[in-house]
Amino acid sequence: MVYHARQGPEIDWSLLLKGVRMRFEHRSQPLLSRAEFMRRIVRYAGFAFAVVAGALVVGVLGYRGFEGLSWTDSLLNAAMILGGMGPVNILEHQGAKIFASIYALLSGFVFLVAVGVLLAPVIHRFFHHFHLEAGESS
Repeated sequence: MVYHARQGPEIDWSLLLKGVRMRFEHRSQPLLSRAEFMRRIVRYAGFAFAVVAGALVVGVLGYRGFEGLSWTDSLLNAAMILGGMGPVNILEHQGAKIFASIYALLSGFVFLVAVGVLLAPVIHRFFHHFHLEAGESS
């Protein structure tokens, strides 16, 4: 970590992702085997699950902190909003209502990110296969 007097510490984000390999093969490389592709699918699904689980934890803590709901009710409300169904309990506090509205908007974004992460390997494999076939026919 390098410290800059005006800007504060500079964080090397690559250290956080060290060991996490989420890259695709180049178009000049051969197509992955089915076993390697399935490992990639599992790795990306795990990442998508972690993103959704993180969003769920934020929702549970938010409902617990802002509205004072029980852990079970907080989990229910967070899961329902994250799933697109809407809240279950009526919110009494203004802070909880603001949190719920922001959380609902961000939950839609989390859903899109999770779907994108899940579909990325499949779409890449399709285009990579298509590109390899186009190169053979030329």
